[in-house]
Amino acid sequence: MQLSKGRPRGGGDGQERWVEPLDGHDPAPAEDGQVRYDDPWYDALASGWGESAGDGAQGTGLIPSARTEDGTGAAAADVYLEVQHSAAFQEVRRRYRRFVVPAFAVFFAWYVGYVVAATTAPELMARPVAGAVNVAMVAGLGQFLSTFLLTWAYARHARLRRDRAALELRWDTQELTRGVNGGTS
Repeated sequence: MQLSKGRPRGGGDGQERWVEPLDGHDPAPAEDGQVRYDDPWYDALASGWGESAGDGAQGTGLIPSARTEDGTGAAAADVYLEVQHSAAFQEVRRRYRRFVVPAFAVFFAWYVGYVVAATTAPELMARPVAGAVNVAMVAGLGQFLSTFLLTWAYARHARLRRDRAALELRWDTQELTRGVNGGTS
């Protein structure tokens, strides 16, 4: 039986039992008499999204402005734009692309090559390697092995080439936004 987040649940016998509320929120009765979980975040975010305006046109979702009452939101956005255009950020992105683009190209070519060989050259893929093991099985296991190898190489590259610089950028950005917001972030 699944958790019900404050909604009554039963074992199929028609009786409803009380479930303790989660996160300190009390369940609120809905219009139809059912008990529903009162989640202000869900209600605020989900209302109006993807609903039609009634005339077949897509409804416009409310998107909060970047500006706050005292104007600090715009200044914080300027900080993020400044960091995005900085040489340090561009270097982190360059290091990322220098690894990901060639790795993607090699892995994708290897995957497509496997699929094309399996569909166009079944006699090659059926060639035995050792006993009942054929080329298709070895290549299929090679797909798994190359996936794990690529994951390890990506994590190692990130740890050695990008993580320290990205963390420094993060701290600098937090300090700049803290200064813009008057010491609170």
